[in-house]
Amino acid sequence: MTGRIVCFGELLMRLTAPGREMLLQSPRLDVTFGGAEANVAVSLARFGWDAAVVSTLPDQGIGEACRGELRRHGIDTRGIQMRHGRMGLYFLTVGAMQRPSEIIYDRAGSAFAVTEAGAYDWPTLLKGAEWLHVGGITPAVSEEAEKAVVAAAEAAKAAGVKVSFDCNYRAKLWADRGGDAPAVFAKLASCADLMFGNERDIALILGADFHALPLSERFLAAAELAFKTWPGLKWLASTIRTHHDVDHQELTGRVAARDHRVHYSRTYKLNGIIDRIGGGDAFAAGLIHGLDKGWAADQAINFAAAAAALKHSVPGDANLVSVADVMSLVNEEGLDVKR
Repeated sequence: MTGRIVCFGELLMRLTAPGREMLLQSPRLDVTFGGAEANVAVSLARFGWDAAVVSTLPDQGIGEACRGELRRHGIDTRGIQMRHGRMGLYFLTVGAMQRPSEIIYDRAGSAFAVTEAGAYDWPTLLKGAEWLHVGGITPAVSEEAEKAVVAAAEAAKAAGVKVSFDCNYRAKLWADRGGDAPAVFAKLASCADLMFGNERDIALILGADFHALPLSERFLAAAELAFKTWPGLKWLASTIRTHHDVDHQELTGRVAARDHRVHYSRTYKLNGIIDRIGGGDAFAAGLIHGLDKGWAADQAINFAAAAAALKHSVPGDANLVSVADVMSLVNEEGLDVKR
């Protein structure tokens, strides 16, 4: 067993148009459960971690099914409250060729969104945890969710629990809510040991402009500014994605540490993508795993990128591969049938 991680965020029901159809082209939707932070928890549980999810679900059949799905993956769900209300939803239309995928959110007023921040007892919920993972989607959901995630990060920092913060800026959600994303992100970044974001995220939070620099230098410049602004921050990480079309892309991982360097993974060609949703969460889980193991930055970022690449072969939000699966790709062991 590796360490214990607590992941806080909204759990969602995903409704996907079948195959490559347009939404409601035929009267059927495929149902799965997900949510960025829960995706990280599932990945890490698959890697042998003691992973817990803290959230609020509706106290009815859909909420029970979602909680049961997490339990099936070995997640500790004792921190999930069951309350009156509705389930947050998102609708996914999977793209094809030059038509991109599209997501429609329907999560306003969900049981999670309306739960008051004081309902979460963070000293108890974080007991025994080595990491807390939070994301920038949560504060975009509602004012109460914003208060709750900031309280979680501040409680973790005060308790000596390492904080992983994934910016995950969602313009649609912030536009609907009208909150101050840069101010909230700055609070979360000030608590973080590990931050997932790129130069655009740092520019958004700090009002910086990196466009005068060559493209190859912008990420390091953003990382150096982030390290200067937030003394507790140790790593800034992101992926670089190149699109050829919806089914053919390339993915590279990168992480900057306080050694004034950017460490890159090898580039993975993603041909015949099955499902790219949750790829960033798989990357986050892989890097948390590698850094917690004490691996060097080069080794950790290669593991993270390989985990993210494999997620593109797995239907649904969560990455269901094992450490052995990831290491097989890292070590280029080939594609022969495993017997």
